[in-house]
Amino acid sequence: MNQNSTLVEGVERETMPVDVVIVGAGPAGLSAAIRLKQIDDALEVVVLEKGSEVGAHILSGAVIDPRALDELLPDWRESCPLADMPVTGNHHWVLTRGGKYEMPHLLMPPLMSNDGNYTGSLANLTRWLGEQAEALGVQVFPGFPAADLMWGDDGAVIGVVTQDMGVGRDGTPKDDYQPGMGILAKQVLIAEGVRGSLARQLKTRFDLEADCQPQVYGLGVKELWDIDPAKHEPGKVVHTQGWPLSEHDKAWGGGFLYHQAGGQVALGYVTALDYANPYISPFQEFQRWKQHPAIRTLLEGGKRVAYGAKAINEGGWQSVPRLAFPGGMLVGCSAGFVNVPRIKGTHTAMKSGMLAAEAAAASIAAGEENVQLDSYDAAVRSSWIAEELKKVQNAQPLVTKFGGEIGTVLAGADMWLRTAGIRLGALGHHPDHAATLPAHMFRPIAYPKPDNVVSFDRLSSVFLSGTNHEEDQPSHLTLKDPAIPREVNFPIYAGPEQFYCPAGVYEYTGVEEGRPELVINAQNCVHCKTCDIKDPRQNIVWVTPEGGGGPNYPNM
Repeated sequence: MNQNSTLVEGVERETMPVDVVIVGAGPAGLSAAIRLKQIDDALEVVVLEKGSEVGAHILSGAVIDPRALDELLPDWRESCPLADMPVTGNHHWVLTRGGKYEMPHLLMPPLMSNDGNYTGSLANLTRWLGEQAEALGVQVFPGFPAADLMWGDDGAVIGVVTQDMGVGRDGTPKDDYQPGMGILAKQVLIAEGVRGSLARQLKTRFDLEADCQPQVYGLGVKELWDIDPAKHEPGKVVHTQGWPLSEHDKAWGGGFLYHQAGGQVALGYVTALDYANPYISPFQEFQRWKQHPAIRTLLEGGKRVAYGAKAINEGGWQSVPRLAFPGGMLVGCSAGFVNVPRIKGTHTAMKSGMLAAEAAAASIAAGEENVQLDSYDAAVRSSWIAEELKKVQNAQPLVTKFGGEIGTVLAGADMWLRTAGIRLGALGHHPDHAATLPAHMFRPIAYPKPDNVVSFDRLSSVFLSGTNHEEDQPSHLTLKDPAIPREVNFPIYAGPEQFYCPAGVYEYTGVEEGRPELVINAQNCVHCKTCDIKDPRQNIVWVTPEGGGGPNYPNM
């Protein structure tokens, strides 16, 4: 690869021309990279990853449908760690405060079955995909966030700029300052994951969401436990709904509990972020959920070994934006392909990356550069991604509108009808932040103190995530208007930042003195993006920190 020096937006930067640059080494980005090299091994493909290593920022349940893996790497079962744990049992519990009942499997639509699926660490699957990509000649650069886009004279995207290194908290260069590099490419694939900073820019600049519903989200909080071997049932998969969020009006979510390899259980709780009560804490609801007798019994005698949190796209098919823009494409969770009822998105994300790679390879072979590949958008909309997501597109809005119990029944009926081929219309969404109501309409929630056996506090949890940021760097959690927290968020919404953040990033000082001020502990941030999503006035903007910062998830 050739490197040159050029002036990029007033800064002298090294530039590297390649065929395709992919932002994000997650399942979608790496699948795209692998597919590009499968089509033409002469293509120069670079993948930029903000985490310290491939997989460091990857978190999911996870139960994975292997459909895309089978298409991309048919012999994956011979060497991939995911193959160690096929799903052996599928259970859906409805929890009450002290009990549970199991939803009969026969009542569940066929697409809800986990037969033929696998459970394991998505982070480790991603690491394995990274190895496959590098073996094919893909250049993967961990610790290099893509901080900005490069633009051609015609307004097309022509590349990305990596994050400057060695910048002090005050924005001035330190002794070890290194300007970021410009990666020039014929196609730019944005695979940042949920609520990425570059995808947000592109959606606004090109009005990519003009013809779709707003994206909505859930916050997944997860732990990994070593449990008593006598309680471990390899391959058992459990999903729950109902308690504890059923106790709050206009709030819903559900839990998961997966028996994985090595005597471990992955468990977590997903809170839909369209809740109304600003006092709700998704982290604390997860701690409550673990105290349910059906969950606590499993965990007692075990040891918590990892913690993390991540936002999840829940908008479904009607929230998928236009996928192509001049010079590039959105893939994976940058676009939003999660099947919400199945709690699965890895297979659809990977397939979108493969389809983007095929469109990019054909365009480059035709001698085109920095063009808008509407063929990719069309390919996704005629693929099995669309077929699958259309069957479940009303599940989330029905539960939102009618609540957990009635909404679940209606969502199940809707999925059965769609599975039978009956055409139905699509329901819409409202942005999550707009659902938050003033605090005076609710009572503060007195969450129980952690027992340090099953439930824990946020700071000890963040420690288990391996999160680290260089303290002397600009905060990657920025405020459009620094006065909003003091003048709006605290007096009207009771400072919801301090409740919805699962990492203790936000706290208010000076409350007793009547002068509340928001303090941002950015070094605690696990990059879940909840603040960027749920802030009532959309005043908090998440941007990329210095390379390698954030969580370092093992086996998550």
